[in-house]
Amino acid sequence: MLTSLSDILGKAKEGHYGVPAILTCNLMTVQAVIAAAEEEQSPVILLCGGGQAVDLDYLGRVMTDWAEKATVPVTMCLDHSPSFEDAVRGIHAGFKAIMVDRSQLPFEENVEQVAELVRIAHAAGVEVESELGHVGMGDNYAVDGHSAFTVPAEAVEFVERTGVDCLAVAVGTAHGVYKGTPELHFDLLQELAKKVPVPLVLHGGSGSGDDNLAKACQLGIAKVNIANDVVRAAYTKLEENGMEGNAIYSIFDLMFEGYKERSQYLMRLFGCAGKAA
Repeated sequence: MLTSLSDILGKAKEGHYGVPAILTCNLMTVQAVIAAAEEEQSPVILLCGGGQAVDLDYLGRVMTDWAEKATVPVTMCLDHSPSFEDAVRGIHAGFKAIMVDRSQLPFEENVEQVAELVRIAHAAGVEVESELGHVGMGDNYAVDGHSAFTVPAEAVEFVERTGVDCLAVAVGTAHGVYKGTPELHFDLLQELAKKVPVPLVLHGGSGSGDDNLAKACQLGIAKVNIANDVVRAAYTKLEENGMEGNAIYSIFDLMFEGYKERSQYLMRLFGCAGKAA
């Protein structure tokens, strides 16, 4: 069933569990993620960035169709809209939520630009996620993993002034493959969870460590973005089975299974399996 991001994350925040937002950039990945959610009786978030789909408008229609047919709560979020045009494209494509990322701007500019897009998105019935602090890149973790953390007092002010529906926070994760060992600052996360009134989001979930992610969800993270892990799982499934000779014809079925199995694992890890009702 197609639902709102706030409905899914509000229940997660109240129940102290997380929900995976999983990269879905084509029909196969959409089907695999929804199949995983139905088997686990879990809510799920279909996640796609503007540059990850050949045709964003078509993908929005595919996501909507499959979400409406699903027997569990499903919603869709356009990830990292770096420009005004990208955000509007997401609204036009039918995403139920957009992520407006202005985290590299000074605080006042971040507030101003996000607030403008919140006003536009809300008028169209679309919700908004944004980021305060900055989640950098895993291949520069020595720097990005230890800087630009979210400041609790600023986060409270940011939410009040922008009207965002959920907030991505920087507490030690990074995007992409890590060079170094991820170190999450759980004391900061707990303070943010106590003070910030909207659900919290963790970017850079892939490779951040199962124990770290499970604990983060228990301490206040309601949405965890996952991309590299599920793509890697699909590739690993091919490696495990071999593609010699006529086995090549099973390539799409194997990728589907790898994607689905990893998605199921994440739902159990984050605590949202069985929470569809």
